[in-house]
Amino acid sequence: MRLQKSAGRPNGHGRRGSSIIEFSLLLPWYVFLFVGSYDYGFFSYSLIATQTAASVGANYCASNSTTTTDATTACGYALDQLRNMPNVGYSMTSCGSGTTVTSTVPLAVTASSVTGPDGSPAASVTVTYLTPKLIPIPGLLPGQLTISRTVKMPVRG
Repeated sequence: MRLQKSAGRPNGHGRRGSSIIEFSLLLPWYVFLFVGSYDYGFFSYSLIATQTAASVGANYCASNSTTTTDATTACGYALDQLRNMPNVGYSMTSCGSGTTVTSTVPLAVTASSVTGPDGSPAASVTVTYLTPKLIPIPGLLPGQLTISRTVKMPVRG
């Protein structure tokens, strides 16, 4: 079987190296696209999980009117919601106190009694989560974020 030669090219080998050059020019863009979508997906999941943890903690505090400032129990409910997060896992059994989060404690829960907009008693729970270090994207994502979400719910009697 004999291959036809390309017109104007001796031996038909004129485009042999162009695919390698095109691949090497596009590879950094593909890597940037993959890393960006991975980071964006993880940070989006972290935002949703932190909001859900704050909602569950506030729901507990609002349903138990005698323990609206029980941050320990609210912390337990928040931990249950954040068990799938990479730096929380099942080894973490308690949260940091207050809203400051250090690199050793990736989660802090604060619960307090507040007054709602209509003057009725309400429960407020703040969950602060420190994401693990991922790949930083200069100008867009620093690689590690501190996510803080506050949920206020009226106390159910």
